Amino acid sequence: MKLLQLILCFTVAAPQVGTAVANTTPTTHPTTIPTQAEHGLPREALEIGRFFGFPITNSMLVTWLTALVLIVVVQFGTRRMKLVPSGIQNFVEWLVDSLRGFLEGIIGKHLVDRTFWFFASIFIFVLFTNWVGLIPGVGTIGWGHQGPHGFKIDQPLLRGANADLNLTLAMALVFFACWIVWGLRENGPRGFLKELFGPKGETAGVMKIVMVVVFFASGCLEIVSILFRPVSLSFRLYGNIFAGENMLEAMASLVPSLSWLLPIPFYLMELLVGLVQALVFMLLTAVFTLLICPQEEGKEGTV
Repeated sequence: MKLLQLILCFTVAAPQVGTAVANTTPTTHPTTIPTQAEHGLPREALEIGRFFGFPITNSMLVTWLTALVLIVVVQFGTRRMKLVPSGIQNFVEWLVDSLRGFLEGIIGKHLVDRTFWFFASIFIFVLFTNWVGLIPGVGTIGWGHQGPHGFKIDQPLLRGANADLNLTLAMALVFFACWIVWGLRENGPRGFLKELFGPKGETAGVMKIVMVVVFFASGCLEIVSILFRPVSLSFRLYGNIFAGENMLEAMASLVPSLSWLLPIPFYLMELLVGLVQALVFMLLTAVFTLLICPQEEGKEGTV
């Protein structure tokens, strides 16, 4: 249930308003037309409607649909658990067991027992939102105008969720909040500060004073690095997915008569990129957690 709650948390954390660039839109609210048309996928998610005055963007729609599908699949696959799993239950158990074993080899069982719900959610959610963005129709169905080479989509109904910086930043900020909670829970306030500023190793005399100063300065630099982690996490994922979708669009429009053929090799590559980026996001968050919660050898814990 924690995995499903986190997915819902991500879907609520993502909303931001984009700038509409369509020539004609089906919505009744006013839209802003930029002075210079953008080529390729717009940098911002586009507003496609409002719900009680709350703006709904095309990336939010994909985010919610992906989360809904994941919730339905997990609920359907685990509603009647069997000792000998089959079908969807078998796939879900294989995925969860594989992720748990993989993470235990990196951060240890003690941390996995406490944080696996987050890392599994991150990986599964990022992976499937990356792949959903590659489904035909995402980015190619919407409103636009007739151009010299056919109909040009200006305002797509659907947009890859992780091609929106709002969602990737929301996930990074959720991790940052969890990271603080885990660090304080594992080390306590005093131990948390010691991990950041405390001298490491055994020293004595004048050298000990020198090391205190050195590690305090190093801790100050580490604070700056920690504050930039959400930025680096969000821009890394957003940049790779945004660039990939622009590349697919460029290949589709390079030779209009071969728009059905040229993108195929790049689709296969983007499937691999989606998997790699989900793995990288999960691994970076796991390693950042391990750095603030170092575990003693043989230390075990209970949930």
